[in-house]
Amino acid sequence: MTADTVTFEPTGPSRSEIDTIMRAILRDVLGLEDDQVAGFGPDTGLFGHLPELDSMAVAGLLTEMEDRLDIVIDDDDVDGEMLETFGGLLAFAEAKTVEG
Repeated sequence: MTADTVTFEPTGPSRSEIDTIMRAILRDVLGLEDDQVAGFGPDTGLFGHLPELDSMAVAGLLTEMEDRLDIVIDDDDVDGEMLETFGGLLAFAEAKTVEG
């Protein structure tokens, strides 16, 4: 087999695209300012740290993640750790997009 005959299927959005999508979801669902979301780092606290992210907002956040990332989030997938920090939420989103 030569390099000419090998084709690669897209594996979904890149890490950078997922990051951008997740920031947009947080901005849109929680009504946050662009500057605030742009400043999120891996250790930025989310649930329990952002008053906008309460238990009611979690449902909207998860629904938007499913819609925009074309993923399915089962109830068993949701735990405090994945919502604790932006880095945790981003890692979760990346893992779910790889699962397909």
